[in-house]
Order: sequence, then structure tokens, then C-alpha cells
Amino acid sequence: MKVLILADGHGTQPNEHDSVVPKPLVEIGGRPILWHVMRLYSHYGLNEFVICGGSNGSSIKNYFLNYMPYPRHFTLDLQSNSIAFHRSESEPWKVTLLETGQTTMTAERLKDYIAGSTFCLTYGESLSDVNIRELIRFHRQQGALATVTAVQEPGRFAAINLSSERPRAARLLEKDVRGRPVINGGFFVLEPESLDVVEGDSTSWETDLLARLIQQDQLAVYRHHGYLQKMDTLRDQEALQKEWDSGKPPWCVWNSEHANLPKDLSRGAQPLMTAEARI
Repeated sequence: MKVLILADGHGTQPNEHDSVVPKPLVEIGGRPILWHVMRLYSHYGLNEFVICGGSNGSSIKNYFLNYMPYPRHFTLDLQSNSIAFHRSESEPWKVTLLETGQTTMTAERLKDYIAGSTFCLTYGESLSDVNIRELIRFHRQQGALATVTAVQEPGRFAAINLSSERPRAARLLEKDVRGRPVINGGFFVLEPESLDVVEGDSTSWETDLLARLIQQDQLAVYRHHGYLQKMDTLRDQEALQKEWDSGKPPWCVWNSEHANLPKDLSRGAQPLMTAEARI
């Protein structure tokens, strides 16, 4: 199962002396937020990623092109212009990097590069301890074309009006809704057929495509009661770094003991409705 990451968040200024850094590449604990996002999925056996860089495409490409030498021991032969790696310590990831440009809307990116099978989707600047295994199982149990993770968090994402009878989104609300609304937490599971509503570059993922799925009663809602934090500002970065320095960052589920995790969620997983997933 592939994981598509929309990593086109505009730059943030870590401090007044640094140059602007794309949000997905802002470091927490010496690793970009993008790495932490990918590490979450990898913990649950999903290791194939498609990253849409948008305006950040070049920077993200450079990060991965220069990724391999640093976590490994290697010998560089200057005369033959060759590198010999002695021990592999890198993650088992296959990464496709797409520089989609600044004008292509996100829904069209999905249609171009993800087709034929169920896939996950998220953003490259949000950290969470969401259980990806249970999210996928919930999605399969619901039988909807798409599932969105919903959290109660002050509004940085579009709010979601839930159906009172079953776990389906009734409509999208404005971002400034008061009273801690249930909002889009940014972790999705989608069927390839969900992209049939995409009509062109002018179709937006966050508004047009999600709104059409809601109209068709095809957007299921998975409630996440745990941790979620989006990195938008210097204050957010400082808060995340403080949590990392505590030694127990809540999003690092891969540092916890999780027994009997499946090796690959794309095969053989059966629908399972858990207590956490019920609305």
C-alpha cells in the first residue's frame, strides 16, 4: 500500500538569523518533520512513499539525494569516483519524488500518481500517534471511498460536521467555528475510485474533492483521541522540540513496545471495528 504525502507547505522561519526552510524539512530532534511522518507509516509496515513537493520539490529532492551517505559507513575512492557502503542503517523505504509545481492543485496530483489500489494520504508537516493499522481496518469496515481522521483541536484544518447516526461526514464547516469542533486531522485512507470526481487542475483536495465525497455519502470519519500537532510557526517548532527533548515524544510510537504488528497492511487485513474507532 502506497502512502502519498503532500509536502508543499510554504516556508517557515526557524529563527531570525536563518533562511526560510520548507515546513516539511524543519528539523525536530535532528530529523525533518517529513522523516517523522514517514517513520510513523513505516512502523506499521508501509514503506512505499510518493511525495508531492510542490514549491518545495527541489529542496526535498536534495534532502533524499543526500540522505544515503550520512547514516552509513562508507569508503570514497576519489580516483575511481566510487563509493562503497559497508553497513546499511537506512530505512527500508522506496521514495518517489514528484515536483508538481506551484499551480497544480492537490486533487489532480492524486489522480496522476495514485491509481489502482487503496492508498494512504497525509501532509508533510503534521505529527501524530494515530494508529495507522486501525485507521486502515476501520476504512475497510466502513466500505466508503474515503476515510478522514477527525480530532478535536483548535481550528487549523477545516471542521467536520458529523452525522449523528453513523460515522459519516455531513459537511465541511468554516475553519473559525467556535467550541472546539471536530476537525480534519490530516490522515486519510482512500480507494482509487474516489479520484473519479477530480475534473482538472482547478479541483482542490481540501474543498472540492472532500465536499463531493460528502455529498455522495462516501467520506467516513475515524475519531482519533490521541496526539496531533501541526508545525506552522516557530512556536510550534519549539513546542515539538521540547517534547522531543523530554525523551518521550508522543508521536514516536516506534519507540514503544507494540507486539504482533503486521509486516504489510496491504495484504490480508480484515475489517475490524475497534472501540477506538467507533463514533
